[in-house]
Amino acid sequence: MAISGKSRGAKRSTSGSYASTVTTVVFVTLCLLAVWMLTSNTVSSPQTTTTTTTVRTAVTDGNGDEQITKVGEDKDKAAFEDNPGTLPDDAVKPDDDKTSESDEDKGKDLVVEETQHNLHGKESAEEQEKQKLRETQLSEESVLTHNQQTKQIIPNEVEGNKQTSNEEPVKVNLEENNNINNLDSSDDQDQIRAVEKQQITEKPKENRGDKKKKKNKKKGDMDSNKKMKETTTKNVKPKEDDPARLKNDITEIEDEPKGNKQKQELQMQDEKQNKILNATETDTFQNLPTLNQETSEKDTRSEAQNQEARQQNELNSDESLGNSIPKESIESKKAWKSQKIQSENEKERRRDESDGKNSIYGYTWHICNHTTGPDYIPCLDNLKALKKLKTTRHYEHRERHCPEEGPTCLVPHPVGYKKPIPWPKSRDQIRYHNVPHTKLAEFKGHQNWVKVSGDYLIFPGGGTQFIHGALHYIDFLQQAIPNIKWGKRSRVVLDVGCGVASFGGYLFDRDVLTMSFAPKDEHEAQVQFALERGIPAISAVMGSQRLPFPCRVFDLVHCARCRVPWHIENGMLLLELNRVLRPGGYFVWSATPVYQNLPEDVEIWKAMSALTKSICWELVTIKKDKLNSIAAAIYRKPTLNECYDKRPENNPPMCDEKDDANAVWHVPLKACIHHVPKNQDERGSRWPANWPNRLQKAPYWLNRSQMGIYGKPAPQDFAKDYEHWTRVVSKLYMSGLGISWSNVRNVMDMRAVYGGFAAALKDIKVWVMNVVNFDAPDTLPIIYERGLFGIYHDWCESFSTYPRSYDLLHADHLFSKLKNRCKLQPVLAEVDRIVRPGGKLIVRDNSNAISEVENLLKSLHWEVHLTFSKDQEGILSAQKGDWRPTTYKAVI
Repeated sequence: MAISGKSRGAKRSTSGSYASTVTTVVFVTLCLLAVWMLTSNTVSSPQTTTTTTTVRTAVTDGNGDEQITKVGEDKDKAAFEDNPGTLPDDAVKPDDDKTSESDEDKGKDLVVEETQHNLHGKESAEEQEKQKLRETQLSEESVLTHNQQTKQIIPNEVEGNKQTSNEEPVKVNLEENNNINNLDSSDDQDQIRAVEKQQITEKPKENRGDKKKKKNKKKGDMDSNKKMKETTTKNVKPKEDDPARLKNDITEIEDEPKGNKQKQELQMQDEKQNKILNATETDTFQNLPTLNQETSEKDTRSEAQNQEARQQNELNSDESLGNSIPKESIESKKAWKSQKIQSENEKERRRDESDGKNSIYGYTWHICNHTTGPDYIPCLDNLKALKKLKTTRHYEHRERHCPEEGPTCLVPHPVGYKKPIPWPKSRDQIRYHNVPHTKLAEFKGHQNWVKVSGDYLIFPGGGTQFIHGALHYIDFLQQAIPNIKWGKRSRVVLDVGCGVASFGGYLFDRDVLTMSFAPKDEHEAQVQFALERGIPAISAVMGSQRLPFPCRVFDLVHCARCRVPWHIENGMLLLELNRVLRPGGYFVWSATPVYQNLPEDVEIWKAMSALTKSICWELVTIKKDKLNSIAAAIYRKPTLNECYDKRPENNPPMCDEKDDANAVWHVPLKACIHHVPKNQDERGSRWPANWPNRLQKAPYWLNRSQMGIYGKPAPQDFAKDYEHWTRVVSKLYMSGLGISWSNVRNVMDMRAVYGGFAAALKDIKVWVMNVVNFDAPDTLPIIYERGLFGIYHDWCESFSTYPRSYDLLHADHLFSKLKNRCKLQPVLAEVDRIVRPGGKLIVRDNSNAISEVENLLKSLHWEVHLTFSKDQEGILSAQKGDWRPTTYKAVI
């Protein structure tokens, strides 16, 4: 009985279990059918990532026990390929780089699996085998679907990035993400965990190919963003003078180690940003300095872009503004002389020093109403001062006589003025209307100086002493004295009475730099012709005052029938050439007294022979040029003082030891001889290295005990200055300021210091006039020592050159210093006078000076292309236009 009852109970239990199992199977089947029907109605876009979804369904058996059954669901591959449609609202694009789940969630799913195992332990072997078979099929389909997705995700995303580079940037659909992340019930969250758990369980290990695909995907994203930036830059093509790439150029001026580190940080930032956004909107000009161009575009950068912009701004080093070199040391002023200190006989200042303390606003401009018209040079055409001269015996009327205050009027342009012909074609011809003078062609046409041909002035390259061309004459001198060695030993030459400067113009072919000068109007517009041709020249005269050059700096001095009376007044004019000529340098004199027998010529030759012997010049040779029917006498300056001590008569006398041979600013000429250096470490005691080696090498007479301009030992200061300007010019000036250097020939550095800016332009076909201000540390000898040239000047006065002489002016921390002595309005009027229409001005200074200069330039109708300031330092680039006022102002 007991046994029988127990057996029946067991049977009922078995029947109930079987019914429960059948019910479960039917329920699961219905669920699968429902899920399949729902899935078959959903179609994914070819551009959309397909995912395999696993749903956990809870089923209650007859005993009230919860049975958890895993059911796999997979998108149909044929439907994916053949039935493209819109992306479902609840579709999620998987991120391969994102971790599927946390360790805590993994632990929970393991506990669930263990519970499932215990619940199903009572199922029959047949059901277990069916369940295993279904799970195996689902697993294989899931793997197949995953591999298909992996192949489609990468090309689709890369293709999408390429498309957006030419169209609109792709933005993240935050609303779709919120629909996925903000699930309402915990059951849905459990289902998501189960899905992620199964993907981890079923996902095969990544092989090298998969890893390589992921790496290529990241690289593709970065490359697509880079292409998008380049495309944007091309679409916004800057004008010739628009500094569209300035920001990047300024950043690259950083020191290399620092720059590499910053580039790595930027690259890491870009990678992080690519993980957040598929593509970001790129604004090529988002980090540019303030440009003077109005724009209606609004700044639509994202927060990530703003952060990148801030980092880019931090990359702008002080060096980009010229501050990598320390500012001028106060102590250095005690260690260096200036022309202001050296020239004890400097003329009394004719202006109140306090005038420059107050800025000028409300600028008004007028045309200068002067008899010279387009050729007006304020300090050489000062009629009021010229009328007061008591004598013109020493050509005082050709010397500088500046107005008490610089003029604030503008010089008119010649009628028909056009853009100058670029170098080297300009050496042979210029536009007639730019220099509309014909008298010189009439007087000197037979000597091949200049000829008129239609709308052009033609220069055959001849001169009074070399009518068959300057090149033959230059070779003739080289043959006469092989030690001249043009372009090596002889690098810096002074040409006295230059005419139209063909001699200096053709010496460029021998790598020689020539400072040519002649008095204004001695031969009409001769210096103006030279400058228009692109040849260095200034308006000056050997009169009553010393030339504005240091002592012992020129390798060779040339005078081809320059008509200077060297022998008069105890040889005072020739002794001025002796002052500027380097010991061991040559004086070339090709004039009629050398080869003609006319009574006047014979008399001059005797006087010159006695004078040159008394100053210990050695007559090296007298060489005849049969082609030009002339001859040249070539002298050499001594390198020792022995000859001076052995002279039978002290005539001309030796200069007083207190007389500084380097003092020239308004210092009268003296008929005396300066000793050559006695100390081997003194400047002038040795010949400098051959060109171009002398350019980069600090002069031997700069010693470490001497403080440099910027507070470091002088040789270190020199090297740092050269390194700085080489980097700034190559990284910024060559491409970042919109300057077409093929149209630049005549350049002036208005505050040169060591001449680093000019040295950095060595490989470009330009010449640079280096200006050292008369009250600044006297570094001009250093500039000459390295094979460059320059002049002393006071920028509170007009420069001794014709209007429209220069293509480019460069001013580094000049105007902030000038404001302490004179007003900037006359200075900018002078800048406007000497710059050609279409010429450029580059200013580096403190922000206050930059602001005032910018306002003045705008009032002059200059086009200010760039202004950029940081940490009270700034840079400005501007271009002169054709504007002239319509009203006139009388000039006395």
